[in-house]
Amino acid sequence: MSSVLELSKRFTEVLLDGLWIANTNFKDQLSDVTWEQAVTKIDSLNTIAMLSFHIDYYIAGLINVFEGGAFEIKDKFSFDLPAIESQQQWEALLNKLWKDSENFATLLEQMPDSKMDEVFVDEKYGTYQRNIDGMIEHCYYHLGQITLIKKLLKTP
Repeated sequence: MSSVLELSKRFTEVLLDGLWIANTNFKDQLSDVTWEQAVTKIDSLNTIAMLSFHIDYYIAGLINVFEGGAFEIKDKFSFDLPAIESQQQWEALLNKLWKDSENFATLLEQMPDSKMDEVFVDEKYGTYQRNIDGMIEHCYYHLGQITLIKKLLKTP
């Protein structure tokens, strides 16, 4: 299997349909979360909605680069979640995350393997390979947080 296909598979596993690493994925974990649960704050932890927005913010930012656009995302804006005040707004956020995840995987699959060794935007960011691996690792990190927050929400 080519390296881009393997990366796309790993990315899809953590976001949409995998069970291999964590025995779960974002779509599975978020499928039964209500909007009220998604915005519930526990101590100083980020909310499930904030973490979902945060991951999609970075996915969308990389998609922009994959499509030939500029690298416009900034860490300081990555948690600037607009207020979620209904199930419809929560579902819209999730639908954007699923759509962007599918688009990311598709664009990645279309890249030549040789692209993985190229500089990503600027040398300070490393290669495409490093950034895509980082995205996958970042997703697993926040997937773990979401899983724990869900457990805390169910604790009386």
